[in-house]
Amino acid sequence: MTAGRHVGFPLRVGGRGRTALVGDEEYLRGLVEAVLFTRPGERVNRPDFGSGVDRLVFAPAGDEMAHATRALVHGALQRWLGDLVQIDDVRVEAVDAQLRVTVSYVPLVAGAAVGERRSLTVVGGTP
Repeated sequence: MTAGRHVGFPLRVGGRGRTALVGDEEYLRGLVEAVLFTRPGERVNRPDFGSGVDRLVFAPAGDEMAHATRALVHGALQRWLGDLVQIDDVRVEAVDAQLRVTVSYVPLVAGAAVGERRSLTVVGGTP
């Protein structure tokens, strides 16, 4: 990946009526979200792409589920984005009926403030 502009994720129209373009930071964040929110089998040409974490959102929350989710998310991100980001930490908290997943990563590509840690938090379940 080179420094510059990329097609935004999710795909959207920009202010000038064209496909919206984003910088490296937002692009990497979109890639992490794509891996997290894509179910394996959802993409025809890449049936094993994704993490399947959405299947766990309505599962009973507990310590076992938190550990399983952590392993699932870390493995999927490392597999699909290992050449673009270094996964520092995946924290999973199971509170009541909610599952909170926080991914900390470091960009490995030029133009994305290489070496600076980023975080993305996803919350799912019933509040």
